[in-house]
Amino acid sequence: MHDDTIAAIATAVGESGIAVIRISGPAAIEAAAPYVRAKVGLKEAATHTVQYAKIVNPSTGETIDEALVTVMRAPRSFTAEDVVEISVHGGVVPVRRVLDLLLAGGAIRLAEPGEFTRRAFLNGRIDLAQAEAVMDLIRSKSERAMKVALKQVEGTLSRKIRELRQRLIELLAHLEVNIDYPEHDVEELTSAFIRERCGEALEEIRRLLKTANEGRILRDGLMTAIVGRPNVGKSSLLNLLAGAERAIVTDIPGTTRDVIEEYVTVSGIPLRLLDTAGIRETTDVVERIGVERSRSALSDADLLLVVLNRSEPLHEDDRTLLGQAAGRQAIVILNKSDLPAKLDEDEVRRLLPEAAVVPMSVKEGAGLEELGQAIAALFFSGKLEGNEETFVSNARHAALLKQAEQALVDAIQSTEAGVPIDIVQIDVRLAWERLGEITGDTAGESLIDQIFSQFCLGK
Repeated sequence: MHDDTIAAIATAVGESGIAVIRISGPAAIEAAAPYVRAKVGLKEAATHTVQYAKIVNPSTGETIDEALVTVMRAPRSFTAEDVVEISVHGGVVPVRRVLDLLLAGGAIRLAEPGEFTRRAFLNGRIDLAQAEAVMDLIRSKSERAMKVALKQVEGTLSRKIRELRQRLIELLAHLEVNIDYPEHDVEELTSAFIRERCGEALEEIRRLLKTANEGRILRDGLMTAIVGRPNVGKSSLLNLLAGAERAIVTDIPGTTRDVIEEYVTVSGIPLRLLDTAGIRETTDVVERIGVERSRSALSDADLLLVVLNRSEPLHEDDRTLLGQAAGRQAIVILNKSDLPAKLDEDEVRRLLPEAAVVPMSVKEGAGLEELGQAIAALFFSGKLEGNEETFVSNARHAALLKQAEQALVDAIQSTEAGVPIDIVQIDVRLAWERLGEITGDTAGESLIDQIFSQFCLGK
């Protein structure tokens, strides 16, 4: 437990119906009590109760605001400390006045970014993987990403990691006995035992790693570039997916001069969507800069949506673009499918045989479901459900799992090469330690500082 008391605004700053100021620490209730006028004094209030109160300046008697005040006594709170939450009227001025009043007394200090969640971790209420999932939950860009983060907050990934670490610690104990009392064990049996146990852990780690790419997509969004000649419907597609007029749409070629970025969701898949300037040769200086940025976006994207005009014959620029998309994860969209077809689809499939081809009428809003199915087939093996699936969505977790995987591979290879057991033990212990860094059991102070520094203030 920490010996000081902290406070911060726990809701977004701006106009709203209610804003919440959170106070946590051993003196949370006592320090907040002088500022709260309620039917039941704050010190006498039962845990997990809410009451109407006035927030007053004890020096002047001035009423600062009306509020709902919640009391949560340790350890039954998010931080496992005494917590007081003051729900005041939303708005910059009332929230700031109440917070300044609380801080002015000297018994409460302003919280650092992520400090509430850090206290929850340090007080043993959650582990490090769960703490990171809290921020993922806040930053979720789709319902499916939110579900993945929520499962991690609930501890699904942590439980699997703890199970793996328990298997390895049992193996390490066996090895310690063998090293200390070699006369009581048979070396061949020990080597076989190591390979068996390491193999079991290795299989589970690799199963988790298989979900890492899908988890990254659900967490960060799939970087998707919409590319095509001018006026084939790229900006109209962006507007359709975004559900708003994010890009200017005209019949004039070269209207889009820069890369426009928008987060959208298609069939539950979050896309970091980049609408690019039409790729063509141009003498316009500004448009040429936009075209170069489009080419850069094309090279960096995870997915290319190549938009073609189905009502026109295939243009040479179209052929060039299809050639550039070869070997990439790409979906060809045949726009304007509501008009008579003039484009040779067979030629498109010859030029880009590995890509899915989706007819759409952006104007009519037709083909969105088929587009979602095509994306799922590329990145999620055709399905996204699997409610029991534990996704690895954090890059740090994936890197540590890969390190643990390599350590176990090294341990297995060492036993096959006849390396002494005490040397093999080093690799097994390394795997155990790397897994422990995911949950924070073996994480250093500097790593913990770095992780929580990325959190928002008030969480």
